Amino acid sequence: MDLEPVPAWGTIPRMLRSQAAYHPDAEVVVAGDVRLTMASLAERASEVARSLIALGVGPGDRVAVWAPNSPDWVVAAYGIWDVGGIVAPVSTRFKGLEAAGLLRKVGASVLLAVEGFMGTSYLGMIADADLPELRHRVVLGAGVAPSGAMSWDGFLDGGEKTSASEAEERALAVGLDDIASIMATSGTTGTPKGVMLHHSQLLRGYWDWAELVTLRPGDRYPIIAPFSHGFGINAGLLACVLRRATMMPIALFDPSGLLDLIEENRVSVLAGAPPMFFKILDELDGRDVSSLRVLICGAAAVPPELIRRLVDRVGIERMINAYGLMEGTVVSMTRPDDPVEVIAGSTGRPVPGVSVRVVNDDGDDLPSGSPGEILVGGYGVMRGYWNDPERTAEAVDADGWLHTGDIGIVDDAGNVAIVDRKKEMFIVSGFNAYPAEIEGLLLTCPDVSQVAVIGVPDDRQGEVGWAYVVPPPGQEVLPEAVVAWARDNMSNYKVPRRVIPVDSLPVNANGKIDKPALHKRAAAERAG
Repeated sequence: MDLEPVPAWGTIPRMLRSQAAYHPDAEVVVAGDVRLTMASLAERASEVARSLIALGVGPGDRVAVWAPNSPDWVVAAYGIWDVGGIVAPVSTRFKGLEAAGLLRKVGASVLLAVEGFMGTSYLGMIADADLPELRHRVVLGAGVAPSGAMSWDGFLDGGEKTSASEAEERALAVGLDDIASIMATSGTTGTPKGVMLHHSQLLRGYWDWAELVTLRPGDRYPIIAPFSHGFGINAGLLACVLRRATMMPIALFDPSGLLDLIEENRVSVLAGAPPMFFKILDELDGRDVSSLRVLICGAAAVPPELIRRLVDRVGIERMINAYGLMEGTVVSMTRPDDPVEVIAGSTGRPVPGVSVRVVNDDGDDLPSGSPGEILVGGYGVMRGYWNDPERTAEAVDADGWLHTGDIGIVDDAGNVAIVDRKKEMFIVSGFNAYPAEIEGLLLTCPDVSQVAVIGVPDDRQGEVGWAYVVPPPGQEVLPEAVVAWARDNMSNYKVPRRVIPVDSLPVNANGKIDKPALHKRAAAERAG
């Protein structure tokens, strides 16, 4: 399908001004009693920009935001972009050492942080941290400012020193290639890296993303992915303003609460990682979700059986599967008219302007249907890791190809199927075993509701699979029954050596299954 080209805004501040001028009354943010139109969002963002200028924030300065999803987060982000600053999100799951390390890494000069969320003092966690470049600490939204910090009202009052014309001049001076955000990777395999993304790249990527998922004016779209993650801020906070859809920021995911929201607000678009959709499926009986028009499920590896269950049970107009990553923004997507088998079995074709290669360990291109590492080229590839040229060079080669670390296959039609993370593959008696493939097979077992598979060392076979299994509601997992089913339905080397019943699977800050946590648990069990 041909995509409508992104309007010639060039930068996020110019995009917001255009939307506010031509569609001032479009409702863009709804959360509880808070309602923000396009015009009020632009006005409040300008207030934040004036206040940041008063604090001495200049173009290219990093402003960190440490808060759960909320209207204040949205206003803060657009205010930072207005001033020419770089948004540096901090995960609410971070503890003091992690947050301080990220703030030091990006050299944040201002931190906007909530106080009291889930009984936590975020500013208290870094009160004694050595942060020489952090000049100002501001409480975002309501909340009492601790010693050494500024209240939100005090912060906004300070903006009165800055003229509206100065703030407007600053916003219009932002350049197409200026860095808009530094996104921290999840950090599950080491210290987080800061991914640099620029204005025109984000506008193009998420304009196209929104068109392919058919996001449109009037859609009501809960944003469950944290704004501190690339999907939440780009495919949520940014995409809704791009397409004049109504975003509904969700601070804490609760399956029952989300279903209430869908019923009461006639939600039409829903996006999330596989664990979220599994939980929703468990509570779907008796619920009216007929307003749902589009579901978007994206991850490095999405179980095909999950796609089939959602299409069969929810009765939606379309299901979109997608593949993207922080360093490469949007890579591939299924199209609205794709059949179920394509949606369930692949992440679709590369989006316009993005190229995909599949290579072996020597970097040679592989033929269609052969698994290898996915390389990504085109406008979506990051500018690099912030102040980390060595790791940038490891990720992006001299020809501009991003080495994703994902193992995938491209079929004759160009559809990209992600087999697994390269690092997650394990070898059983010489056979390559891919956890995502095994998980997809196990999800067809009637005794399995959710599952995560990891490879663990084994004296006889080198490595074997362990499966952590969540049973369907009201049932128990009988490990021997699951193993017996696997032996009847899977190649022998794919059959898990152990099945471990669990009440739930651990997830990381991005809502994805936390495989490193499972590896630690397995190592402890083996040592015991």
